[in-house]
Amino acid sequence: MSFHHPQFLWLLALPVIWGFWQWVRRGHPVALPFDHGRQREGRVLRFLTNLAGTLPAVLLAIAVLMLAGPRKPAPPEDERVLNNIILCIDVSGSMSMNFGSKGTRFEAAVEAAREFCTFRKGDAFGLTIFGSEYIHWVPPTKELSAIVNAIRYIRPQNMPPWMGGTLIANALRGCRDQLVRTEEGDRAVILISDGGSGDFNDGGDREVAELLARDNIRVFSILVGGEGEMGGGGLETIAAGTGGKVFTAGDRSALDGIFREIDGMQKARFKQVTADWVDDFTPLSLAGLVTASMFGLSLLGLRYTPW
Repeated sequence: MSFHHPQFLWLLALPVIWGFWQWVRRGHPVALPFDHGRQREGRVLRFLTNLAGTLPAVLLAIAVLMLAGPRKPAPPEDERVLNNIILCIDVSGSMSMNFGSKGTRFEAAVEAAREFCTFRKGDAFGLTIFGSEYIHWVPPTKELSAIVNAIRYIRPQNMPPWMGGTLIANALRGCRDQLVRTEEGDRAVILISDGGSGDFNDGGDREVAELLARDNIRVFSILVGGEGEMGGGGLETIAAGTGGKVFTAGDRSALDGIFREIDGMQKARFKQVTADWVDDFTPLSLAGLVTASMFGLSLLGLRYTPW
């Protein structure tokens, strides 16, 4: 046990002095007819009476201890290690194609990504869109409303002509630049696209995989669209080099399942941290109640006469 205000503990001298006085005081002797008789000294009764007279001093000591603010360390807590995750979404023209019974590939992807953010509470999310170039729309943040609101204004049909291509390696380098600025936590990129990249040739995929792996950045790639349109060979190289995985989705339900699987692969980690001090009045309160009850019972017969 420790105390918030240990400077008050010197007041414990008062109940100690009071208790000592209770045992050594002689009181005011009064001559009674039986004082010179042959009755026993009554040492047991004297001990019990002195003990009962000490109880108020014990109550005072408990009051001083409570005034000093008793405290104890709280149990160690598990603190979640932050995950910094960037949603890297393709906004090239082909993402406007129909996907399933309703909506486009882009709309299905961003809706699944939005739901993914909601059940990853405690993580920081960023949003990067890319085509021939990339734009960091939202840096990694715990304010998920920023991601949700940003998605409403991003549409492939609203992009300028120079965003019409698909350069995945270039976009991943940009995501890497954002993630290395984070000071703590794990790092990951969830890439959503519908086709092969124009900058994976001549070892471009291996180069970006080594760059990302060096900074401990995992890449999970989701390819949306028909199987015949997907050119994911370079993404397989990146996934293998970074410890990620490549997924393919033919409809919206498959997308939901993929994000659930990514959630299981990018597991939350926890570290034990030292908790703060918390008030601990319970033991002293119980001791005070017991002492007060005993003193009240002692007044029924265990006390010296007033004189």
